[in-house]
Amino acid sequence: MISREPTLERLAVARHLLLEPFGLDETHLLRALGEITARKVDDADLYFQYTRSEGWSLEEGIVKTGSFSIDQGVGVRAVSGEKTAFAYSDDISEASLLDAARTVRTISAGGGKGRTRVGSRKIAGGRSLYQGLDPIATLDSTAKVKLLERAEQLARAKDPRVAQVMAGLASEYDVVLVARADGTLAADVRPLVRLSITVIAEQNGRREMGSGGGGGRFGLAYFDQECIQTYVNDAVNAALTNLESRPAPAGEMTVVLGPGWPGILLHEAIGHGLEGDFNRKGSSAFAGRVGKRVAAKGVTVLDDGTLSDRRGSLNVDDEGNASQRNVLIEDGILRGYIQDAQNARLMGVAPTGNGRRESYAHVPMPRMTNTYMLGGDKDPGEILASIKKGLYASNFGGGQVDITSGKFVFSASEAFWVENGKILYPVKGATLVGNGPDALTRVSMIGNDMRLDSGVGTCGKEGQSVPVGVGQPTLRIDGLTVGGTA
Repeated sequence: MISREPTLERLAVARHLLLEPFGLDETHLLRALGEITARKVDDADLYFQYTRSEGWSLEEGIVKTGSFSIDQGVGVRAVSGEKTAFAYSDDISEASLLDAARTVRTISAGGGKGRTRVGSRKIAGGRSLYQGLDPIATLDSTAKVKLLERAEQLARAKDPRVAQVMAGLASEYDVVLVARADGTLAADVRPLVRLSITVIAEQNGRREMGSGGGGGRFGLAYFDQECIQTYVNDAVNAALTNLESRPAPAGEMTVVLGPGWPGILLHEAIGHGLEGDFNRKGSSAFAGRVGKRVAAKGVTVLDDGTLSDRRGSLNVDDEGNASQRNVLIEDGILRGYIQDAQNARLMGVAPTGNGRRESYAHVPMPRMTNTYMLGGDKDPGEILASIKKGLYASNFGGGQVDITSGKFVFSASEAFWVENGKILYPVKGATLVGNGPDALTRVSMIGNDMRLDSGVGTCGKEGQSVPVGVGQPTLRIDGLTVGGTA
């Protein structure tokens, strides 16, 4: 059997699912783009998508829900200056495509810089970061149910205080095809799976919750016995820890953040502020600061969409540009922003492979992929031992950020009170309050244990959700405000 080059293979799959069943080929795409660019526009693209998804959930020892869905459609966009005209349809046909193209070209009244001609066909270069498999087909229904049942059995066997177990399994097979006015044709085949486990433990009438899970761009065989046990351990240990928690103290103090998922604070408090649209409009606290110090020495932050099999990774972004490893902050100096095509053009820089959209029914915008801080040279034990009085936060729940001011509020779902370098007891109700740019300057110790999250992140922006990854090493931040319940 002769296999095709991965880029061509993905393109063949996309044609098979998104063009051929509807009597379309590339000449129809060129015609639609020609309808748009007959007027003055700066850019135009077509985004076809086919998504098949499946979900299972187990509670109280039985499968409570099972779902399966197929969604497909096309989004048509024209860009003129800062203006965007967009139309979409779940009917993939020549008539719908041309109708949408004629609708969006009305943006030409806004006056683009000149007529954009449809370029000659060129296949976009892409990466090969994950297999183009259908994860839904990697296990049959019986095996999927058994997987969830096994998770519950392991959780209940771990501790008699486990009163309730909820488990969920989600799989998605996503195929996209992008045709741009410059002639670029790009495709991606994106598998995505996730296993989540939530445990409620009870002791002396008190009930607390803990969660675990993970996933990425691979098949369901990834969730073997060892993997499931790891997620169960995380969930049960978190719930049992919270059973022993005391009210969190409040005030300004030293805070140490654990490795991995606590990088969600970095994602929210800093990452969103480095997205190109906010900085082009001057609404970010980081606007106009490229080349200037925005963090302590040793702080290097990346957004990297090129990590193999990771939840936030992409072979190509949703505008057909190859994903990249972008250094945003280097040794404390701001080096650049996360860009999609439109904002990059308006700011006079190159796109960074971060044009993302939730689906064909949404416009692309600059979004993060996998955002993380590089490790330093400190042993995590040394960092913990350096705390005279303070908080060690090993896991986080929700939070919110004001992009303009950089102010953030985050709740710690698992945290501990530390005195003289020793963990004394777990605390509950701790919230971290601060300012993203200011918090970066207060980083005083960086661990050598950089770790990515297990593959559970979903990022929301302007009503759109996309899968992302986060990560960081153990960090010491001095003088951070903690809101507590004590």
